[in-house]
Amino acid sequence: MCQRLRFFWQWFTLPADTTGPVFELQRMFNRSRLPLRRYIPGTGQSTVYSKRAAEAGLIVKTIEQRILRLLLLILTVLTLVNAQDRFPRPEFESDYNKPETLLALPDSVWYEILDVTVLIIALSIAAFLVLRRRSRNLIFLLSLLSLAYFGFWRKGCICPIGSIQNVTLSFFNATYLIPVGVILFFILPLLFALFFGRVFCAAVCPLGAIQDAALIKPRQVPPRLAAVLNIIPYVFLGAAILYSATGSGHIICQLDPFVSFFRLSGEPLMLVYGGLFLLIGVFYGRPYCRFLCPYGVLLNWFSKFSRWHLSITPDRCTQCHLCRDACPYDAIDKPAPPLDATDRRQAGRRLGKLIILTVGLTIVGGISGYFLYEQLSSLHPTIRLTEQVLAEKQGLVRETTLASQTFHESGQTVASLLEETALINNRFRTGSMLLGIFIGLVIGIKSIGVFFRGNREDYVANRGECFSCGRCLPYCPEEHERQAVLNSKEGLYESIG
Repeated sequence: MCQRLRFFWQWFTLPADTTGPVFELQRMFNRSRLPLRRYIPGTGQSTVYSKRAAEAGLIVKTIEQRILRLLLLILTVLTLVNAQDRFPRPEFESDYNKPETLLALPDSVWYEILDVTVLIIALSIAAFLVLRRRSRNLIFLLSLLSLAYFGFWRKGCICPIGSIQNVTLSFFNATYLIPVGVILFFILPLLFALFFGRVFCAAVCPLGAIQDAALIKPRQVPPRLAAVLNIIPYVFLGAAILYSATGSGHIICQLDPFVSFFRLSGEPLMLVYGGLFLLIGVFYGRPYCRFLCPYGVLLNWFSKFSRWHLSITPDRCTQCHLCRDACPYDAIDKPAPPLDATDRRQAGRRLGKLIILTVGLTIVGGISGYFLYEQLSSLHPTIRLTEQVLAEKQGLVRETTLASQTFHESGQTVASLLEETALINNRFRTGSMLLGIFIGLVIGIKSIGVFFRGNREDYVANRGECFSCGRCLPYCPEEHERQAVLNSKEGLYESIG
């Protein structure tokens, strides 16, 4: 402290004509308390200036620099505007006419919110009509309204069936951002199936509604043929996941038989394809839903564990089997008495054989898929491009395609294309093997389910296969009695009122 006081006392007692020391080069303990007086060396004069003056000078200097930069920028722009081209500009006009895009513009956020809202409301009403109201006419009316909105007005898109591909692509492609509406359309019908059964198929799905409306003279599909056709939806589901995961395409949308009717346009072949399904649907109920729909497989799995499900009879079954005869979808299981001791032993041996068969089918399916990956990968656009480029290089074809012309003009080398093709083939090799394993496992489990249906005393709706359409309800005598009681109560209430 004494040293500091001595230091500042020496500084204040300097004579006016003496050149002051350069204190800034010395150690300073507190610069904020130093005086603003500075000595001019060699003159004996001192000057006093403030921080405000220094800041004003700095501001003036900054303004001068900005004005200079602005003048240089204006001069540069004027030079570029008045400059002449050193080389003639290229001509981009030609006889090429850009084709009109066939893809619909993306819907707004409000349309997406509206679609999800309508879906939730329709599913809720369908669950109420199936479980509480138990009215076939109202269920069919709601399905027609869903057909009008989701089918003809929204053009069949957005669709929970096609959302399988979007969800799969989002898992295997990090650059793909799946919309929230697509996620909700994929999840909501599954959640309702987990609690109330397949109410989405009953009255909300436009594909099921158009087939249900076309059913005029229902007939039963032979059981053995139906057992074979029931494998196709699982194969279609596995193939759709494989092609979406590898970026090969969306085969569910490509094989949609009714989107051409919903959009009132399409190729003639697709119109014929959808017309055949409707023609078959006149006699055999919902052929697409039962024997092709991949989303129906997921609904089947979730509906098996549903908390509430459509019951044919409101209280007791009279064993009249009228409901089973009326169901056009073969979704009602007949009574199965319990097995005796001898039958149980035979069933145990049969079950062991079927389990061994399932393991064998799984192994065979995996091996078959591993060796069939080249045939399955031929649908990938990069694989087709590689085949075309190699054929052109070897002189096997003379005409080029638009994809091959784009490849040659892009400057990409054939070696890089072959590397990309090898990577895609490796993915297909693994995916095809898993697809074969899945198909073998499904066939084995289906075989076990044919022989083991469980013990039942009444006619009951199969929780997985039943569409909850309510076609069986008008044929149940007990349901007629219930409706008569309800009508009498309503008449009594009206008379009292």
